[in-house]
Amino acid sequence: MSFEDLRKQARQLENEIDLKLVSFSKLGTSYSSQGHAQDSRRAETSPLLGSTNSEHMFETMALEIEQLLVKLNEVNDKMAEYSQNGGINSNNPSLMHTLQRHRDILQDYSLEFNKTKTNISAYRDRESLLGSVRREIDNYHKGSSVQNRRTDLLLKEQDHTRNADRVADEAINIAMATKENLMGQKGMLGGITTKMNSLAKRFPVINNLFQKINLRKRRDSIILGAVIGVCVILLLLYAFR
Repeated sequence: MSFEDLRKQARQLENEIDLKLVSFSKLGTSYSSQGHAQDSRRAETSPLLGSTNSEHMFETMALEIEQLLVKLNEVNDKMAEYSQNGGINSNNPSLMHTLQRHRDILQDYSLEFNKTKTNISAYRDRESLLGSVRREIDNYHKGSSVQNRRTDLLLKEQDHTRNADRVADEAINIAMATKENLMGQKGMLGGITTKMNSLAKRFPVINNLFQKINLRKRRDSIILGAVIGVCVILLLLYAFR
């Protein structure tokens, strides 16, 4: 290839790199602007490069620009080598200016690319760190909510247990009072029965009356005992349901 061909190839690569750098710079600017907007709003929105498509776009554009920069550097080296070994006067000021100009353009493009890539990488790392922190905070809040719900359930269960114990104690106290009352009535009826038996032995007619009274007393005792038993059972069922 002649020197002019190499120069045309260098210009073509420079134009292509320039266009891609503009798009790459817009990507970094958009990402930076969105990152600052998220900071001002403190909203948990996904960043520009948070999606898989944006990540792929960033990696693809960076790789393409790097390859173009490598090709442009190779073309510049070929032009320098051609100027030295191709029979062209290497001391020609115009030639030297052209070579230097292409080297400066390559250097500028490389600096701009590295700067934009560094900024985007920094924003990506920052968003990744903030996302990780947000996820940890969300997990902490979720764990706290679950723990609070478990505590509430345990407290409610404890209240139910206390209420059941209180009802059971009340039922036992009622049963004990009823028992003491029945024991007192039994003692009183026993004394009356003894007196009536002694009278019955003296008066046969009274003896028959006493027998009828004893039968009615037994019947009443059975009925009273059944009623008390049903009440105790109902109280226990209410307490432990």
